[in-house]
Amino acid sequence: MDYSPEVLQSYENRPKTLVLKLGITVGILFLFMWSIPAFEGPLVSASGLDIVTRMFRGLINPTWDKLFSLQTFHVPYLMYETVMVAFLGTLIGTLVAIPLSFLGSRNITNSVIAFLVTVVVVLIRTMPFFVIGLIYIRVVGPGVFAGVLTIGFTSTGMITKLYTESVEDMDKGILEALDSTGATAVQKLRVGIVPQLFANFVSHSLYRFDINVRNAIILGLISAGRLGFELQAAIGNFRYRDAGAYLWGIILVVMVIEFASANLRKRLIYG
Repeated sequence: MDYSPEVLQSYENRPKTLVLKLGITVGILFLFMWSIPAFEGPLVSASGLDIVTRMFRGLINPTWDKLFSLQTFHVPYLMYETVMVAFLGTLIGTLVAIPLSFLGSRNITNSVIAFLVTVVVVLIRTMPFFVIGLIYIRVVGPGVFAGVLTIGFTSTGMITKLYTESVEDMDKGILEALDSTGATAVQKLRVGIVPQLFANFVSHSLYRFDINVRNAIILGLISAGRLGFELQAAIGNFRYRDAGAYLWGIILVVMVIEFASANLRKRLIYG
């Protein structure tokens, strides 16, 4: 097959990335080899394999009473509590993120204010999740309330960032058209802003809620949630059938929320 001179010239002028790719590959291999000495001792011990085997047996034959019983501290109750912690934390983060996203958008507010808000949001996002949880445990004591506050605080950073991007991508032509008709601020908000941002805002919050359900489980490891605490206690006391019941509850709830939120986000964005 004959190619035109223009095609051949474009092929000759294509970016030469072979050296870059080789450099990246060598760099990754170097970092891998450099990090190997950090592993001390055997990676897998005999006792570790025994624990994995017992956990697998617990998953196959969990404590069925805990898995289906509606009593306090059994799986359905703990999963309901975990979902509520994630929901309330996401709600707090969303309510705080809405005004911050408008203040942090350079196409709406002064560049100085937008910069200051961006700095605050970045600082929030850089603070480790567990550290925030430990701080709130010291402030309000162990329990689910500390978990709600932790999730609300950490959600604010991510949700604000996503909301700000949506606000900055907003079509300002609609607002200018409403200005020309003499529309009030409330009318511009109702007709020009909310219809553009509502679907994206809800989608971002659902995405964060999906993450927060997992975070609410993890917070139990530091006594800021009961499900993670009960799971840790079951494993620590060698009650692997109970641990299997808790794990099945986590798997089922996370899968349901994952599929439901993904489907709802798709409907909101694509109709």
